[in-house]
Amino acid sequence: MTQVEGLLRELAPQVLGFLARRHGQFDLCEDAVQEALLAAATQWPADGVPANPRGWLITVATRRLTDQFRSEAARRRREDSVASMAGPEELVAPGADVDSAPDQDDTLTLLFLCCHPAVTPASQVALTLRAVGGLTTGEIARAFMVPEATMAPRISRAKKSIKAAGSRFEMPPEEERADRMRVVLQVLYLIFNEGYTASSGAELQRLDLTSEAIRLTRMLRTALPDDGEAAGLLALMLLTDSRRTARTTADGGLIPIDEQDRTLWDREQIEEGTTLILATLAQSAVGPYQVQAAIAAVHSEAPSADKTDWNQILSLYVLLERLTPNPMVTLNRAVALAQVEGPRAGLDLLATLDGNKNITETHRLDAVRAHLYERAGEPAKAHEHYLAAARRTTSLPEQRYLQAKAAAVSV
Repeated sequence: MTQVEGLLRELAPQVLGFLARRHGQFDLCEDAVQEALLAAATQWPADGVPANPRGWLITVATRRLTDQFRSEAARRRREDSVASMAGPEELVAPGADVDSAPDQDDTLTLLFLCCHPAVTPASQVALTLRAVGGLTTGEIARAFMVPEATMAPRISRAKKSIKAAGSRFEMPPEEERADRMRVVLQVLYLIFNEGYTASSGAELQRLDLTSEAIRLTRMLRTALPDDGEAAGLLALMLLTDSRRTARTTADGGLIPIDEQDRTLWDREQIEEGTTLILATLAQSAVGPYQVQAAIAAVHSEAPSADKTDWNQILSLYVLLERLTPNPMVTLNRAVALAQVEGPRAGLDLLATLDGNKNITETHRLDAVRAHLYERAGEPAKAHEHYLAAARRTTSLPEQRYLQAKAAAVSV
């Protein structure tokens, strides 16, 4: 990702938050911000980044927003309202108040707005990933395992639903906040995962996304210090991200956790994440993100792969599957089970997933099955499933890794 793209991803939710707080009309504001981002992506690489990039984006988005008001006669009164608030000069250059509060960040409020109860849970996630996380529609579609042509209308409908609900740009009242938290946490989790292992492209990791997910989760933790799952998610991100430097070779290739140089793991992040999850588990009811953080902590405290406490990890996956049964948890439990009881036990558990399209249509089931067949001494089957996994993934580093594993077991 270029410097300009990274800056635009960082500024996008700030600009959208500013416009939505000032003018309302979230759907129109989001459209206007997208047009401003496109203009910046075209102009800034050639002309240079302006001295006040946030103000530049706000100015251009405000112009687009005003044009939208003017384009429909039925919205004349809204146009007058915008003009009275902004003043003619703001349509030409950043107003005096554009950076009057440079440290103000409306991203958290924007996050909760996107998770409005008028929007379906799946669309809440999709809209927030686009508006707050800065993911493209294509990236979101891959996260949901649906065509991009399906995802684009879903995002559009979500914006219309928020508009129809007459929602205001403010943090939800206390009685609604708990209902929205589940989706908020899921969104942040998906943003982090897309950054930690990009679903497509030449790079395995996208630091901009993992950093933004951690930043937003820290904000959530600060705003809701008694929420155990917010703390658990932050701990999970910190512990997982601590391995980032050790996950790739010099040329960007993938290094699995059992082959990583653990001296490269970020000990400060491990210490922070471990301290946080231990304190949280002692103070609040256990939730899925806390259990996942505990699993990551067990991995982090092992000095080497062969000294990992797999019995504890297996017990934690059993607990996690009770809390949130889903095929990805079962897949990971199979890996832990294979470590404790042998690869055949893991393969038997994987067989229970064969009818689940949520996992069979991804590369992960084939990848894990190939690994277990390799451990079981069946190279032909391992070769078959490594190649099947390589065909399914759109991540180039994962493709290269899986193809190399296929070649290695066929020798």
